[in-house]
Amino acid sequence: MAGENRAARDTPLVLLAAGGTGGHLFPAEALADVLSRHGIAVDLATDRRAARYAGHFPARKLHVLPADTVRGRSPLALARTALALGSGLWQGYRLMRRLRPAIVVGFGGYPTVPPILAARLAGVPTLIHESNAVMGRANAMLGARVTAIATGYPDIFRNAPALAAKAHHTGNPVRPAVIAAVSPYVPPEPGGRFNLLVFGGSQGARVMSEVVPPGIAHLVETLDLSLRARLSIVQQARPEDIEAARATYARLGVAAELAPFFNDLPARMAKAHLVIARSGASTVAELSVIGRPSLLVPLPGAIDQDQLANATALATGGGAVLLPQSHFTPESLAGILARHAAAPEGLATMAAAAQRMGRADAAERLAALVLEIARIPRSTS
Repeated sequence: MAGENRAARDTPLVLLAAGGTGGHLFPAEALADVLSRHGIAVDLATDRRAARYAGHFPARKLHVLPADTVRGRSPLALARTALALGSGLWQGYRLMRRLRPAIVVGFGGYPTVPPILAARLAGVPTLIHESNAVMGRANAMLGARVTAIATGYPDIFRNAPALAAKAHHTGNPVRPAVIAAVSPYVPPEPGGRFNLLVFGGSQGARVMSEVVPPGIAHLVETLDLSLRARLSIVQQARPEDIEAARATYARLGVAAELAPFFNDLPARMAKAHLVIARSGASTVAELSVIGRPSLLVPLPGAIDQDQLANATALATGGGAVLLPQSHFTPESLAGILARHAAAPEGLATMAAAAQRMGRADAAERLAALVLEIARIPRSTS
């Protein structure tokens, strides 16, 4: 038993910190998988709300620290946020002293802030990963204070030389399930099945339920009646939106499967001829690695416009169609679908362009950077 305890102490520990959305947890999960294969212990630090989504995260232990998002500019809201972050910082510092991690790696979201700042106070090396094409707010707070920054997109600090000096372009890590789903793209055959996958991020998106079903109705009732029998739709929808969407598809006689969440989304992405989605960093990374054409509708109104930047990068490279939500209407959607159904070679071109932009080895590249900064020998086993 003493030998086992000594071996556990000698095993390097990497502490990951992430918020509770898929955009934060998925790349952290990918890194955890690679580090575990190197024989390195991995723990996860997050807040109470995010912990609900981390039940299957491949970590040795889960540490819950207080954190809060800036929800307003009122003195009360700012005081509440400051109190939560301050409490998280104190508890995080105690955690650093107890765990003595080799490095702390943050993936964005306010739950990242306390453990990263606590690590800095404790003299532990720190790394943050920015998955978006623009810096998120939490990472922007931490950028000047961390040892190094990994980025999902190149040259995001072209106008910030101090941050550029510590930046490393690794790409966006994707989960093992995404790598397993990689397969050649086969466009729909003339007169054959046309598979659509529709989703709006880990929490769903009401606009997809408001626009896609009536868009399909306009498509099969007005533009191309033959598509009624060809379409096969898989759509993620919020529970309160599912029955209305299901009723529309049933009335149209269009095959459709709807659910609030799909555990096998990468596999369903691989089966799709076209994906309609938001443009969070993880979504764009997975579309690129698997190599599937997409119609991207960035979340409007975001302060840093990260989804617009992500979608712009993929669309500029030829791998997607970017459609602002203000232009995402049943009529515009029907027109886009009709054009691609009639000329599927365009979908194949988009798929190839998307895959050229993907980095299937991003998790390995990020893991190598973690080992370098933490001075952990690569031969650890």
